[in-house]
Amino acid sequence: MADTPLWTFDELAKATGGTLTGVSEGASRQATGVNFDSRALQPGDVFLALKGVRDGHDFVPQAFQSGAAIAVTRRPIEGGPCLLVPDVQTALEDMAVFARDRAAGAKRGAVTGSVGKTSVTQMVMQGLTQAGRAHSAIKSFNNHIGVPLTLARMPADTMRAVFEIGMNHADEITPLSEFVAPHAVIITTVGGAHTENFPDGDAGVARAKAEIFDGLLPGGLAILNADNPWFDFLCQQARGAGALIAAFGEHNGVDAQLIEHRINGDRASVAARFHGRDIIFSLAHTGRHQAVNALATLLMLEALDVDLDTSLLALESFAALDGRGKVTKKAFRGGEITVIDESYNANPVSMRATLESLGAQPKPADSRKIVVLTDMLELGSEAAALHAGLASVIEAQDIDRVYLAGPLMRHLWNALPQAMRGGYAEAVNELTAALIEGLQGGDVIMVKGSNGSKAGLIAKTLLAID
Repeated sequence: MADTPLWTFDELAKATGGTLTGVSEGASRQATGVNFDSRALQPGDVFLALKGVRDGHDFVPQAFQSGAAIAVTRRPIEGGPCLLVPDVQTALEDMAVFARDRAAGAKRGAVTGSVGKTSVTQMVMQGLTQAGRAHSAIKSFNNHIGVPLTLARMPADTMRAVFEIGMNHADEITPLSEFVAPHAVIITTVGGAHTENFPDGDAGVARAKAEIFDGLLPGGLAILNADNPWFDFLCQQARGAGALIAAFGEHNGVDAQLIEHRINGDRASVAARFHGRDIIFSLAHTGRHQAVNALATLLMLEALDVDLDTSLLALESFAALDGRGKVTKKAFRGGEITVIDESYNANPVSMRATLESLGAQPKPADSRKIVVLTDMLELGSEAAALHAGLASVIEAQDIDRVYLAGPLMRHLWNALPQAMRGGYAEAVNELTAALIEGLQGGDVIMVKGSNGSKAGLIAKTLLAID
């Protein structure tokens, strides 16, 4: 058991108003972690019996067998101590607020946006970690469970923390931002994501993203993308919430301006102007959009009291994440192929950015650029046109062959010139054999698509090639 527990039982009871039961005389009354998944539970964790596809109460005995210190439940369950509460989700939220307030000196940032929020959150975390005791989610925990869970896991001695906040519908970001109560927020960009849930399209998405200002502390900083069409609207919303504004992008006069982006192998060299100061740094991600994201990161780190030199060193050492631009070279048929894994998710904005990134990369004479795309989901009635519209983006890049999977990608297949067509299949698993058969040494292959359309399976297959 750690010297300083994450939670004592008394703190849990105080935070939630719950009642302790089943605590053995002389037994430990502290916990070192918080979890709601019995499969991932570590000895010493608080187990939250949340209701999902199945009722979490069904898994409490398993959690105790795995070493849970205590379970948060609606009723007593044998096998270990329980904290009885009327509603486990509400108890988690109460724990989140208690943990936030307990770490009274911590500076907190929050990140949302249609594209890039996970990468930016992790870039920020890289800088926070180098500056002192820092906290963030271990992965993309950005919803009504993930955000309060990340707060509930925050140690009391945290100096700085950053939280990713996502949404699929209106009115989802407001409560999450209010839990975090950030000192600074980033909206990476606003664009065609989840538009099937917004009858007025991007305007609705912009309003939903602006909900992040609802929890921003008075006088807090809103870090906004000046290149985005919704910049003026977001500035208006931020000012209405009493926020200060810092802008990033390629426009003249912004606080953090991208001046030049050059690709050098599997890294990019970035020249920028930060509050009027010329800076140069290197990134392990070659996409121009990630260079812009890095500028938002610098502004957030500054707002959380991290000095610029530390921030630049953090960006230099930041490695591209799995599914978000990670580059892997593999021996293949006497040569070498390069796999760019962008398979974590996709919408029209991120798809354009990654296609343009691939197109901008230098291409040796014996190399081909190949894209493998699966369906972009949650686009509503515009889905067919948005998929077909990618043809003009692809044709404008230095791309040789295109492989597609999914019923929506049929619209793009039909719009592509015959010479660019590599292969099409309705299902992902029907495409991989033809894709691999068509590859040759020297090829650079980028894989992208929505989570639900299983682009990750294609990337995983390519990365497993012997």
